[in-house]
Amino acid sequence: MMKRATFTALMLLCPTIALAGENPVLGTWKLKSMYREVIATGEKTNEQEFGERPNGYLSYSSDGRMYGIITADTRTKPLSTPPTDEERAKLHKTMFAYAGTYTVQGEKVVHKVDISWNEIWTGTDQVRFFKIEGNTLTITNLFKIPQDGREGTYVFVITATL
Repeated sequence: MMKRATFTALMLLCPTIALAGENPVLGTWKLKSMYREVIATGEKTNEQEFGERPNGYLSYSSDGRMYGIITADTRTKPLSTPPTDEERAKLHKTMFAYAGTYTVQGEKVVHKVDISWNEIWTGTDQVRFFKIEGNTLTITNLFKIPQDGREGTYVFVITATL
């Protein structure tokens, strides 16, 4: 009886625990590939700064927190500590990261950004769409290509870690 009462109390205090079994994105995911796709043409390109095989992780915890970080596959190590301003700028240009809370709504996950490498994202909701096939999570988000205004998606293919 005591175990049941303790479990019930925990469920009332932490409702996300109850949903953990129903949360399809729960866990830590390792980036496999990242590319942009133009919606009208299907044209696919890699992000120039991030290369063919960028590195990254995306993690969703049962307490409703998330983080994501991606770095380029060709980052150069600074020659000394601290890095020069030029080295620091190159490092900043070849990564992005943010963390916050998240909610899952069908095949959509909304990231409520608390902290970010780019302050313009802090305090925003970043809407992502997802699909899971086996141990592969595919995340997409819509955007307009700055150079020509065409609509596109960023596609992140991520595999589950053990």
